[in-house]
Amino acid sequence: MIVISLQSGSNGNCYYVEANGTKLLFDAGITASMATRRLEEHGRDINDVDALIISHDHGDHARHAGVYSRKYKMPLHITQRTLEVASKRHGIGRVNEVSHFRTGEVISIGNVSIETIPSPHDASDGCLFVISNGNKRLGIWTDLGHVSDELYSQVSTLDGLFIESNYDPLMLDNGPYPAFLKKRIKGPEGHLSNIDCAELLQAGTKLQWACLAHISNNNNSPETALATSRRITGNSIPLYTANRYLSTEALKI
Repeated sequence: MIVISLQSGSNGNCYYVEANGTKLLFDAGITASMATRRLEEHGRDINDVDALIISHDHGDHARHAGVYSRKYKMPLHITQRTLEVASKRHGIGRVNEVSHFRTGEVISIGNVSIETIPSPHDASDGCLFVISNGNKRLGIWTDLGHVSDELYSQVSTLDGLFIESNYDPLMLDNGPYPAFLKKRIKGPEGHLSNIDCAELLQAGTKLQWACLAHISNNNNSPETALATSRRITGNSIPLYTANRYLSTEALKI
């Protein structure tokens, strides 16, 4: 299984996963042309993608879903509520082919299965993903305000994980954001701190690697996020960071 973050952050999110001949995109928060170029950098063709799966209705994850669907005739997998809200807020327009799932269900696409886990985030019907090819298991877990018991249980089954490490608490507290926004970010349906991320990684006993994602540009830095996770985990897991402006290398499990 191969996974590439094409971009990760509040300015747009998109992940490419390839397993057993099945090629998938998760989220469409960057333009289709940008996704095309970044896939080409890795020798991949967006026309070969089998489906697009959307995690939740926020613009940095969903705003370009309609273009992907229409331009590349890409089947769209999304909850009905997420599609309704994203269409209203972001004007995603007509979609070529849509399959609705309910959060908590397992989706089968090609040769992979995708577990959808409810996300503790302030979206209307958000979910996190565990992708399996029958042998390896990958998590894509961003935009969550706290770590649920289910996630602590699930992380011990994963071989690879993209995990939100959004903010450093001191940087957020001392930063320029207004009080209401700081409260939202730190709240139980906001975003995950570096400390919470690192404590979750401690439970990932099978992890071959983890990639810290959705790193804030104002209240964090890749270096700070990495230092926190390395300190708390004892540097026991190979760590990467997902960039706000570039794709990652192709990570394998």
